[in-house]
Amino acid sequence: MAKYVLAFKGGSMPEGEAAQAQVMKAWETWFTSLGAAVADPGNPSSISRTIAANGTVGPQGPASLSGYTILSADSLDAAVALSRSCPVLAGGASIEVIETVDVM
Repeated sequence: MAKYVLAFKGGSMPEGEAAQAQVMKAWETWFTSLGAAVADPGNPSSISRTIAANGTVGPQGPASLSGYTILSADSLDAAVALSRSCPVLAGGASIEVIETVDVM
C-alpha cells in the first residue's frame, strides 16, 4: 500500500469560535471515516523559507502550501476518492494528491 501526500493549497481559516469548532468537528469526522488510511493527519502550514540549489536562503514568508495530510491507499485513484470529502475543500482550498515512492 502506497502513501499519498495531500498538499493543501489556499483556502481560509474560519473566523469565530463557533465556526472553528464546526470545522474541527468536520476534520474529526473525516479522519474517523478514513480509519487506518490516515498515516499522518498532518497540520496547517505557517511561514517558510526557500533554499535554492546554490544554497542561498530566501526571506521568510508565507508558505505556498496551506497544510498537508498523508494517507495510505491502494492506488492514486483510491487516494483521490478518499480526498474528495476532505474538509479543507469547504474552506476554498484545493488538494494536490501526490504518490510517494518508497526507496528504502
